Formats: sequence, structure tokens, C-alpha cells
Amino acid sequence: MPRVSLIILSWNGLDLLKQCFASVVATDYPNLEIIYADNASTDGSPEWVAEHFPSVRIIRHAENHLFCKGNNEAILQATGQYLVLVNNDIETPPGWLTALVGRAEADSTIGALQPKVLQYYQRDHFGYGGAAGGFQDRLGYSFARGHILQTMERDSGQYDDACELDYAGGCALFLRRTALNEVGLLDERFEMHMEEIDLCWRLRRQGFRIVYEPRSHVYHVRGDTRFNYAHWRLYFNIRNSLWMLYKNLPARRFPVVLTQKAAIEGALAASLLVRGRWKGAASILRGYRDAYRNRRAFRSERPRRHTPNAYRGSILWDYFIRRRRTYAELPRQRLRLTEAVR
Repeated sequence: MPRVSLIILSWNGLDLLKQCFASVVATDYPNLEIIYADNASTDGSPEWVAEHFPSVRIIRHAENHLFCKGNNEAILQATGQYLVLVNNDIETPPGWLTALVGRAEADSTIGALQPKVLQYYQRDHFGYGGAAGGFQDRLGYSFARGHILQTMERDSGQYDDACELDYAGGCALFLRRTALNEVGLLDERFEMHMEEIDLCWRLRRQGFRIVYEPRSHVYHVRGDTRFNYAHWRLYFNIRNSLWMLYKNLPARRFPVVLTQKAAIEGALAASLLVRGRWKGAASILRGYRDAYRNRRAFRSERPRRHTPNAYRGSILWDYFIRRRRTYAELPRQRLRLTEAVR
């Protein structure tokens, strides 16, 4: 069985570790390395892990490196042929890893995988962080089977088919080390948010496939949308989405996408101002400002050829105007149907 390194990054997340960590340690896989990477927590998290799980390898960062650098530093010290980045608020069944490894071993073109992501508190509903596999529309906005914007579907087996994706969700992200050797690790300039989508786009540009494996599933504590909206998240999502598009789209395509995206997000900022939510509007403006200031750092990485996303349409238009709230309701002619994985 190939060596797998599970990496759980945390910063002051002791309560979540007490809730979920034991399930990850109980993963039933024979050749497993479990790494707890701590981002300079002050709540006693590393001491608690050391006391209760002495078999777990602990890496202590000298400062809070946030998501990207915190995980990258652990990846560089991990020994696995495969790497799995697991959020500190993920509960896993014992056998969840076996199907992921089997799928990766069967196809060397797979660069990343994700399991089915379900909510912790509503276990028959899809969760934030990937649901049943992630896609992007023509403007780079992301959605997933089972989760489009504020709509979380109930899991009734409707997405129990393995298929290719645009991206694998970051809350339980399975990666092939040799693929990372070709495209690089998480982009530390992103700090956090959108980094897994950027990584998967880079993998696709290099010819690797991103795949959803429904035989594996995890439960996400913060898998409900109500946990995932804040001004600082909006800022990171705006800034990082612009960087992601700038570095992954050919130069000739980016201005067209930027014009449409700026019109949408400018209207959103104006709407927030009218409603007195000035912090949200300021987050959008700051995101654009900082993305513009640092755009030159990404110029050398831009591709000449376009690696298209799966959805030709606009997910915002379909969701808010046409009121198509589930993946099954999206127009098939706009969806580049990827080949099912057997």
C-alpha cells in the first residue's frame, strides 16, 4: 500500500480538535503518516495533541503562516507518496481513505481527488468545501454538485457517480506528490481562500485530471453556508479570484472576463453601500486594489493556451435570474460534460 501523509493544519482550534481529531487518527489505512501542523496556537492545541495522540507527528510553526504556507511547510516535511490536506473541523469514517487511494493508484493521470463532503450537523445534506465536486463558470465563479451558492441539496444518491471536476474542495484535498512536483505547491501569495481552485487549475493546465470519488465521504462541521460569510473572507475571495484568473487565463481572454466580473462585483459593492453594509463594500474595493497592485508578480506564469472551465454559462445569472438552484437544473448545453470515471 502506498504511503499516505494526512496533514491537519490548525490555529487556536482546540475545540474543533477535541470534536474531530480522534476520527482522523482512527483512519483505517495500513501505511499512514499523520501530521498535526500548528500555526503558533496559544490555546494549548499542540500540547493536547501530544498528550492524547502520541503517535501523531507534530510540526510547530514559529508564527501563524495561514493556510497556504502552513500546509506547504508540512508538505515539504511529509514522507507520503500521496498527501491529504484535512481541515481541523472534518470528521472522517474509518475507511474513508481506501477508495481515494485505490482511485489514484488505478489512474496515474489523476492529480487530485476529493471525497463526498457532507454537513456534520445535517448528515444527509451536502456541505461547504466541495460537496459532490467543484466546477467553475466562464467568469471563474465556483459551484459544486449539491451546493450552489446558498442552496445545499439533500444527499439522496443523485451524485454517486465518479466524474472529472474543475477543482477538488480544500477541506479534504487528496494530492499526488509527483503532480505537485510538476506544478508547485499552494500559492503562498494567496494566503488563504481560492488556493485549491488555483492549484487544481494549474494541474489541469499540466494535463492532470481532478476527480470526485463518491465511495469516500467526510463530515464538515462548518459545512453550512452560515459559517462561511464574513468581511475578511469576502476580501480574500475577491483578491484571490482576480489573481487566479490573471495567472491561469491567456492574456487575450483576461480583459473580457475582468470587465464582466468588475461590473458584477461593482454592482454588489454599490448594493452593500445602499444597505449600509459599508464593511462589505470596502472589502470588495480593497480586494480589487490589492489585486491590481500586485498583478505583475503573476505575469510570468500566464499561459498561452486556454484550459477551459466546465461551465460555459454564468452561475450567478442562472441562480439569481433564472432561479436554477441545483446542478441538475443547469442547462446541459452550457456544461462541458466531463467523462465519467469508471
